[in-house]
Amino acid sequence: MSGKEPDVLRSTSGIPIQAVYDESALAGWDAAAQIGEPGEYPYTRGPYRSMYRGRRWTMRQYAGFGSAAATNARFKGLLEAGQTGLSVAFDLPTQMGIDSDHALARGEVGKVGVAIDSIEDMRALFAGIPLGSVSTSMTINATAPMLLLLYQLVAEEQGVPTSEIRGTVQNDILKEYIARGTYIFPVAPSMRLVTDVFAYCNTNLPAWNTISISGYHIREAGSTAAQELAFTIANGLAYVEAAIEAGLDVDEFASRLSFFWNSHNNLFEEVAKFRAARRMWAHLMRERIGAADPASWRMRFHTQTAGSTLTAQQPLVNIVRTTVQALAGVLGGTQSLHTNAFDEALGLPTELSAMVALRTQQVLGYESGIADTVDPLAGSYFMESMTDAIEEKAYSLIAQIDERGGAVQAITEGFPQREIEDAAYATARAQDAGEQIVVGVNEFTVTDEEPIDILHIDPHIETDQVNGLLALREDRDSDAVAKALADVRRVARSDANLMASLKVALAASATVGEVSDVLRDVFGVYRPM
Repeated sequence: MSGKEPDVLRSTSGIPIQAVYDESALAGWDAAAQIGEPGEYPYTRGPYRSMYRGRRWTMRQYAGFGSAAATNARFKGLLEAGQTGLSVAFDLPTQMGIDSDHALARGEVGKVGVAIDSIEDMRALFAGIPLGSVSTSMTINATAPMLLLLYQLVAEEQGVPTSEIRGTVQNDILKEYIARGTYIFPVAPSMRLVTDVFAYCNTNLPAWNTISISGYHIREAGSTAAQELAFTIANGLAYVEAAIEAGLDVDEFASRLSFFWNSHNNLFEEVAKFRAARRMWAHLMRERIGAADPASWRMRFHTQTAGSTLTAQQPLVNIVRTTVQALAGVLGGTQSLHTNAFDEALGLPTELSAMVALRTQQVLGYESGIADTVDPLAGSYFMESMTDAIEEKAYSLIAQIDERGGAVQAITEGFPQREIEDAAYATARAQDAGEQIVVGVNEFTVTDEEPIDILHIDPHIETDQVNGLLALREDRDSDAVAKALADVRRVARSDANLMASLKVALAASATVGEVSDVLRDVFGVYRPM
């Protein structure tokens, strides 16, 4: 085996790993203060007292490709197989507020997610799916207000009371500037749209999670676990502070905030990260922000296994990686979980690979016994030491962000971006040197692998999507659309909440691209430095 055994083993965050841990690792440690009881401050052991003994985590599979009709069929198959929540992937044009017939959308329609241009597409996406009994997570950011409102409109057409419309919209624009790039508008108006969603849902969609503050893409960009934790929580604080500055009461919106974490390969570091995340958020919301309601201190989160760890070489090995990562998410107390399919380094999941990914969760949930007791690793010398250490590293990074004036200013200066780039470079060098083993890539390789079947997107989908969009524009009431878009422009130029005017425009069959173009005209577009 290549590579030399290091003198000191370290986690991805640079935390030294001792050969053996004993009581000296927790000298002076106060269990009541550090971990407490499940469902109680500081929530280290989980946000709810009974955790999975009361209810299993929501088993979601991220799905979306091609047309709304094709994705609808995949959704129905997953629900019939026992999935308990939906998670929607949107194509790049939808994420960027560009209609499918735009020149910039050519070749991208339906490729990395489902194409949603209008309310007609949203109707097709959820046809025959009872939105009053299914919760839906939507990975969408710059155009999050529009997609949320389209979902609400379709749910209302089904007769679902607004109080029963459940799900999560990612709505986390800051991490787009840090790590992912699907932004449209400058930071200030983007933050306004985020807080407009907070205020709107507080009044109109009380069961909806208004944001999924995401470390997932920060980690996918190459961060360490501690960086993922620090930069994500710093972004969360920025959203809370922006909402308070916009006149919202923290205890009226904070309970609907949620988080979205990556689960990577280092099992114990990942579990420690999840436990530290809850404790940090509880402390910061109570002591720093001054929230009074315990529900405002409680972090709830979704977890997805690490797409960046999946290999095109020996792809079936990815099933093992995903299982380890999913195990970490459950041991860390996640509220919902998505397991990546083994073929995702090669293409979108096939029906077979998606089913294996779902069955992985079901085996963990119903056969492994890990859901039988709450926070089963609590009190371990190693686990508690690791939880404290990763928390300390994360707080150090947050202090550096605070010194720069907070997350928005730090992002503007490029601080988190540089930190992530340095971490990603260090990982790449370690793998190239054989110091970090990747099975099937730099060690335990094989030749003449048998190819596996991958999913191919029907090339006619883009043509059909564009034709449907042209038909929509011909059939709709153009005067009503023009009037509604003019009202969106008027409200955007004021300080009023945009959501009501956006909903009217979308209900009149204005497209996501048309609405986004109005906002581009008013807000401008973001240009990275």
